[in-house]
Amino acid sequence: MKAMLTAAQPTTVFITGASSGLGRGLALHYAKSGATVHAAARRQDELEKLAKESPNIVPLKLDVQDTPALVKAIQGLGPLDMVIANAGIGRPTPAKKMDWEWVRRILDVNATAACVTIAAALPAMVERNAGHVVAISSLAGFRGLPGNAAYCASKAALRIFMESVRVDLAKTKVRATTIYPGFVKTELTAKNKFPMPFLMELDDAVKVMARGLARGAATIAYPLPMVALTRAMGLIPRALYEPLASRMRVER
Repeated sequence: MKAMLTAAQPTTVFITGASSGLGRGLALHYAKSGATVHAAARRQDELEKLAKESPNIVPLKLDVQDTPALVKAIQGLGPLDMVIANAGIGRPTPAKKMDWEWVRRILDVNATAACVTIAAALPAMVERNAGHVVAISSLAGFRGLPGNAAYCASKAALRIFMESVRVDLAKTKVRATTIYPGFVKTELTAKNKFPMPFLMELDDAVKVMARGLARGAATIAYPLPMVALTRAMGLIPRALYEPLASRMRVER
């Protein structure tokens, strides 16, 4: 069995969606580890609060949907050891009451902007044959869940994008990691009105991600019970899964 390479501790990190949730947790983790963290997000007030928690955090007000600004920020910061495409949004998009504007927005943020983030970082990393790109997908990206067509599709697109990236980088020293969280206590999940099995504390989720990234894992999925459930769902034939899933109630 091929031994997994251990990733070096990053000294320069860029994170999108850093003002809350997983992005905020990862920003603080790497800042407290001594890295200079360029924390990008739309909310200036939250970024300022974050920056007060560590002198190593450099706040950057940025909307990832502004593609030119996003690319300019990434490519203008100099060598980056790690780039984390974390920014994401969620909202039900049930087919019987489909809102095309929200479908577009979710796909723009979760898929397009995330892929652009990775794409903008890769040329410099490939040139110096070093670096680590990280994308936050979701366990929701493995099957079509009721009422969440846009969210599931966006995370599935990111999953496949990163898989192809890893294939292309196989003979380089540039790493590419995809993270698949289940339910974690964040601002995003606080809005959910449906049961969230195996809901995980943010600090615990950050520890799992940080350990996986430190060992250079290609994929990181958590929590384990939810991972097992997702894998089991993946084994259900479409002809059986779709009728069963259609009976699930989705609160909006």
